[in-house]
Amino acid sequence: MFSNLIYFNKEKYSYPDPDKLQEKLSSISTISASDDNKYVVFPGFCDIHVHLREPGFSYKEKISTGTAAAAHGGYTAVCTMPNLNPVPDNLPHLNEELKIIEKDALIKVYPYASITVGELGYELSDFDALSDHVIAFSDDGRGVQTEDLMREAMIKAKSLGKTIVAHCEVNDLLNGGYIHAGNYAKKHNHLGISSESEWKQVERDVKLADETGASYHVCHISTKESVDIIRDAKMSGVDVSCETAPHYLVFTDSDLEEDGRWKMNPPLRSADDRKALIQGIIDGTIDCIATDHAPHRDDEKSRGLKNSAFGISGIETAFPILYTELVMKKIIPLDRLIELINDNPRKRFGIPSLNDYSVWDISSKYKIDSTKFISMGHSTPFEGMEVFGRCLLTVCDGKTVYKIK
Repeated sequence: MFSNLIYFNKEKYSYPDPDKLQEKLSSISTISASDDNKYVVFPGFCDIHVHLREPGFSYKEKISTGTAAAAHGGYTAVCTMPNLNPVPDNLPHLNEELKIIEKDALIKVYPYASITVGELGYELSDFDALSDHVIAFSDDGRGVQTEDLMREAMIKAKSLGKTIVAHCEVNDLLNGGYIHAGNYAKKHNHLGISSESEWKQVERDVKLADETGASYHVCHISTKESVDIIRDAKMSGVDVSCETAPHYLVFTDSDLEEDGRWKMNPPLRSADDRKALIQGIIDGTIDCIATDHAPHRDDEKSRGLKNSAFGISGIETAFPILYTELVMKKIIPLDRLIELINDNPRKRFGIPSLNDYSVWDISSKYKIDSTKFISMGHSTPFEGMEVFGRCLLTVCDGKTVYKIK
């Protein structure tokens, strides 16, 4: 028997019968009931921002590999973004994605529909037909450029009881950039993305959310101004929530190297931005930490900072990184981390958790090695980082979806 098995907050979460769990763990030959390792049972985590790439881009990731990678990371529910081919802007297009999810998903997958047709920003998608089949509406990867269209989207989403989930980016302020417009860009002659390109659209949208009464969620915030705007909006009663990602909480643009694994959108920002984001997760301004898992083929990430594709693979490393960098360093307690990666995402988007859990050896120390990823994407800025926390087992709806070998 695993006497050193700890159930995290057993009073709050629904866990399996202890004997059944002991039986599952006993079947794993690589772990021992008698060693000194610390095994913890957590609820299955929920990631509200992932890219599973199907249909249309299965050479980057598939529903099967992406959900297997999520299970490896302790996740039992993910929300997958709509920048696909075809874009899920009408029901026939969405049905192509739903068929693959039904056939291949190992965990629960909740798709987004796009806000606009083709994510092109000119005409609203078929909200009425899509609403009952999607978790929310987003044009992730692109900001909705016109105020009138975003207002129209918010009014329509509110009438259907849905949330607008926004990638905030003003195209006219990008200036051809591909990393943060900071010291590294200046020193190495790179074109920079201004912070204003993000926070200006956040500022616009929270005003629209206040005006329309819509439910509004901001994707992957990266700037100190975005944190301030959202904090003020919440204090004013606006129905706004937001997320950031692990890489923005750990790295800044001073950590950049001439390697595509450091390129993501939004980019890594300044030390002041990172400090503001950390304060945001401490004081509750930031509701969720999502991975923005965005896998690419290796050759697409091997072209340096300028020419590599935007995006990194992150769902298999999120908990170890956050546990090591935030909890072990006493920035936030463990229960706050679980709120950020599970409780708050589920509550905001109405995602249930039944018979879902993961088991971790939080005393296991190792270096992140992307060659061991289940995801088809192997590009990560966390390569070689020493972390604590190894997933041993993930169970979704009572079914084992990941077991360490």
